[in-house]
Amino acid sequence: MQTNFSSAQLADPHVAESEKILRKCVHCGFCTATCPTYVTLGNELDSPRGRIYLIKDMLENGRPADKEIVTHIDRCLSCLACMTTCPSGVNYMHLVDHARAHIQETYDRPLLDRLTRAMLAFVLPYPRRFRAALRLAKLGKPFIGLFEKLPALKPLAAMLKLAPASIPAASPMASPGVHAGQGAKKGRVAILTGCAQSVLDPAINDTTISLLTRLGVEVVVPPGEGCCGALVHHMGREEAALASARQNVDAWTRTIDQGGLDAIIITASGCGTTIKDYGFMLRLDPAYAEKAARVSALAKDITEYLASLDLPEPVRKPGTIVAYHSACSMQHGQKITRQPKELLAKAGFIVREPREGHLCCGSAGTYNILQSEISAKLRDRKVRNIEATGASIVATGNIGCITQIASAASMPVIHTIKLLDWAYGGPKPEGVRDESLIAAE
Repeated sequence: MQTNFSSAQLADPHVAESEKILRKCVHCGFCTATCPTYVTLGNELDSPRGRIYLIKDMLENGRPADKEIVTHIDRCLSCLACMTTCPSGVNYMHLVDHARAHIQETYDRPLLDRLTRAMLAFVLPYPRRFRAALRLAKLGKPFIGLFEKLPALKPLAAMLKLAPASIPAASPMASPGVHAGQGAKKGRVAILTGCAQSVLDPAINDTTISLLTRLGVEVVVPPGEGCCGALVHHMGREEAALASARQNVDAWTRTIDQGGLDAIIITASGCGTTIKDYGFMLRLDPAYAEKAARVSALAKDITEYLASLDLPEPVRKPGTIVAYHSACSMQHGQKITRQPKELLAKAGFIVREPREGHLCCGSAGTYNILQSEISAKLRDRKVRNIEATGASIVATGNIGCITQIASAASMPVIHTIKLLDWAYGGPKPEGVRDESLIAAE
């Protein structure tokens, strides 16, 4: 794609990076076939190619974002299916991230939209605040119908719908400390405790720690870490995202200096995509560029790390049919497609992949709140494809997908690590029905 940026514009390293990305696009349109919003809405401007034209026009002319650009960029899920499809290697992720930051700086959103986004940024990355908000949500549930009738309050209705009926207690295993491996030491890793996942399902990390320590891996929960920054990053709040990244880089660097790490384990693939990008996000910060690149290189999804170990034979082989939902952040963001399925199969599960597995389920961080109508269409389409597999369980590796799919599916939706832990001697995952299991001990 031909670009026409001035030398003064290209002096801005963010603009210069976006210009390089724009020049790689050859207008081929392959991305339109795999874009969930284009497939759903049929509007060229709701495809990656269409958004690229809008972003190019906005950046080249150095103008503030307008309502049209904001509408179509807001509809982007950042699922990154377009990057998997693109034959030219266009890094759409970095381009749309820059566009969102530009929108945040230059566009004056309607008051209620600003308030909603500010509330999400204030609450979701902080477990205590999020837990308190979920308790308060019970008071708001009777008003869901009213909120749905008012367009500006639809995000509030979506939040209340997604709020669980009960909230698990905070896990003591999330507190800073060291969990020693059993037997001969086979490795030392840190684990991201995270934000939303630690409230909605703390058992995911507890299970991960339990399995890794049984396998002889020492697990460190470092003091001082927090939200990975993905939630605010995708809302264009770049300074807040970079602050979170620096906080985590500092926490993990201290842990590396105190005994080394083989990996930084992440159990929410949405977080993994962002942490693996810390090196890029902090490339312009001389105090953090090198440390951030080291952290990104150590970041591993739990299935990615387990696949690198010499695992023993499973204690039990369930023989259960499992539909594996590959989160967009897993397959498109991190390019992890093989390991989760191979681990499940080795553990004795019969793995089936739903049709249109490349299409997003509609969760996408805060998307199912801010774009609830499109999100619901994508969720229902995903659930139909999953249920058509005949599976009795859905396995996936991202808390957002678990929450989204479980809101409409007729079968339990369980983190992959819980199923693996069960096969390797751990307890049966909560929600798995006895009649869906075929024991093979």
